[in-house]
Amino acid sequence: MTGVSLALTAFSFSPIQEAKSEEVPKLEEAIFAGGCFWCMEPPFDKTLGVISTTSGYSGGKEANPTYRQVSDGGTGHAEALLVKYDSSKVSYEELLDVFWHQINPTQKDRQFCDGGRQYRSAIFYRNEQEKAAALASKKKYSALGVFGPPARELYTEVKPAGTFWPAEDYHQDYYLKNPERYYYYRNACGRDRYLNAIWGPTKEPKEVNEMVEDVLG
Repeated sequence: MTGVSLALTAFSFSPIQEAKSEEVPKLEEAIFAGGCFWCMEPPFDKTLGVISTTSGYSGGKEANPTYRQVSDGGTGHAEALLVKYDSSKVSYEELLDVFWHQINPTQKDRQFCDGGRQYRSAIFYRNEQEKAAALASKKKYSALGVFGPPARELYTEVKPAGTFWPAEDYHQDYYLKNPERYYYYRNACGRDRYLNAIWGPTKEPKEVNEMVEDVLG
């Protein structure tokens, strides 16, 4: 076998070359605040392309805040959710659609039965592209009028992302660890009653986008 043939053979079976041919996930992160973080985990967890969700705190200045500190309202943080996702399977814009389907943006500094700045709704963007997408999505849902007349103010904040602080372990996957307590709280807080009244129990983001296109022409 000639030297050229040996070189070609070695190249053909190179493990590095084979690794390059495999699809590499395009990992990204997004941060959303929609009131109680327990209630924000399930819809993102079931979204295709989402790798993990982490409940935590963001939007304030206190370092390493505890749940008690945040819930007392003195840290400036909001209960928030860090979403890690594969952007080759789900886009940031699609995650924004999931977000809007979980909140009541007409409430200022509260979500459903939980009141205070720590329960405000917010989109924390990491770059100018996310900022533009977040503002465009807010405009889209305002134009749709699903939360009320188009002139009605939506209080969901669009702010630059700061440090995200993970919450205590017992808060993570709370809906899986304590399903009875979770569903009792969610029902008592009125979240699903409101969301079902707005979207209907089976309304999906894709259908809403089609509605928006009709409204905007």
